[in-house]
Amino acid sequence: MLKIAIDVMGADNGVAPIVEGVLQALKAKEFAAVIVGDEAQIAPLIPSKLKGRVEILHCTDYIRMEESASSATKRTESSIFKATELLKEGAVDALVSPGHSGATMSLATLKIGRIKGVSRPAICTTMPNITDMPSIILDAGANTDCKSEYLVDFAIMGYEYAKNVIGFENPRVGLLSNGEEDNKGNELTKATFKLLKPFAFFKGNVEGRDIFNGSVDVIVCDGFSGNLVLKASEGVAFAITSVMKEEIKSCICSMFGALFLRGVFRRLKKKMDHSEYGGAPLLGVQKVVIISHGSSNARAIECAIYQALHALESDICAKLTAVFASKADTQKD
Repeated sequence: MLKIAIDVMGADNGVAPIVEGVLQALKAKEFAAVIVGDEAQIAPLIPSKLKGRVEILHCTDYIRMEESASSATKRTESSIFKATELLKEGAVDALVSPGHSGATMSLATLKIGRIKGVSRPAICTTMPNITDMPSIILDAGANTDCKSEYLVDFAIMGYEYAKNVIGFENPRVGLLSNGEEDNKGNELTKATFKLLKPFAFFKGNVEGRDIFNGSVDVIVCDGFSGNLVLKASEGVAFAITSVMKEEIKSCICSMFGALFLRGVFRRLKKKMDHSEYGGAPLLGVQKVVIISHGSSNARAIECAIYQALHALESDICAKLTAVFASKADTQKD
């Protein structure tokens, strides 16, 4: 049975919603959970019927959001350090953490290690668009300053993840720029465009709006731009939802209309809700690591665990290892 470590310390809303998400996933899927955190807070939340599939690794220290990510390497009794150790030693198959994302990335890179040939790991996040399939963006925040070679690796990893985990038959990859023309962009995107041009999956430059119209499946950018896009999109989705609620409340006719459209609104909310996408895999490290938002609710953690299970079932880390080994051989020739 697959075993997932979940770091429950350091999230914005405390231990309870994280544990609840784990329990929901345990009811739906066959796996075992190792919950890393304060046993005094965790144990009372575990129902007796699930205790056989839950192990608690006790610790009370954790990396606070305001602390430097570099401090994680020295805090050997912190929850994320202990959870990463479990993954490194093979005691678990994957790690999910809604705690300090920088600490998670640092420890995963240093202790688990990069896949040979990968210049930098990247956060790969999914976003809704007008089609039935999501858009994939990477890097979404792991690397604020990038070289063109990094973005090429992001494109390869995004393509493989989209194909093997998400289920795209032939993923289309675009490079985020300020225009679709080949000559648009800054020095980084222009240099990256030239390197990506030989790849069959590369469809050229795309603009921010293309993230949502389904014209490409994978959007590649540096982590600074990707994180800005992600946070701005979350803000827009929240604003639209809030405005719609207020407009419906303001008019009796709108309220009656909303009753007839309840199913539509329900489907729209589900599609726009970032909780449904769970977390973002850290692609490029040798084992499965899922980084969740600090404000994750129970549903987000549940979906993050599903992401970890899908990644394990698809054997994505082994496939990326093989792809980058092949890339190295081609470059030698």
